[in-house]
Amino acid sequence: MPAHGKKYRKAVERFDPQARFQPRQAIEHVKGSAYAKFDETVDIALRLGVDPRHADQIVRGTVVLPHGTGKKVRVLVITQGDKARDAEAAGADFVGVEYVAKIKEGWLDVDAIVATPDVMGQLGPLGRILGPRGLMPNPKAGTVTMDVTKAVRDIKAGKIEFRVDKSGNVHAPIGKVSFSVEQLEANYTAFMDTIVRSKPSAAKGTYIQTVALSSTMGPGVRIDPAIYR
Repeated sequence: MPAHGKKYRKAVERFDPQARFQPRQAIEHVKGSAYAKFDETVDIALRLGVDPRHADQIVRGTVVLPHGTGKKVRVLVITQGDKARDAEAAGADFVGVEYVAKIKEGWLDVDAIVATPDVMGQLGPLGRILGPRGLMPNPKAGTVTMDVTKAVRDIKAGKIEFRVDKSGNVHAPIGKVSFSVEQLEANYTAFMDTIVRSKPSAAKGTYIQTVALSSTMGPGVRIDPAIYR
């Protein structure tokens, strides 16, 4: 693993990397220790006390961040007829069944895909392409729906999807370094409230084990997980 550069080491000196902070303090440290010349993304990383090998302990869901992610999200809606017109009116960037063929040919210039139930049969063969990239429409995530207007508007407004990985970790973006502390705190709170509500009834022991925030290039800042117990 390569040694960290001078700027990173200087950022770490701003706070005790072993300390555990309250959320607002952690956000202030993340903003204060960001040093890249671009507007870094602020990410949250959690370790949950679940065993994702068991179906009844998988944590997944969606949350609309009050202030969005700070990223322009390109939305594709795969549908036809009146629903195509609805999707265009709602602000979808790409609309139409013809994108199924384009994806098979390698096109993937999109950040989220919504589909109506009547076309899901055509998307089946795309699972191996879209699945690993987290782009496969899913009813639980609200991306397989007849209400394409709401789906597109929610995604554009800052709706993100999260899912625990096989090690019990969850990662998600909650904004940009350029956001105010208040905006990041509101997004953080919305995300954590959803995670807490998503606790599986089968989960035993401590549910939220570790919480950390970081910017794209900056060091991780730990949050005291005891506030969720």
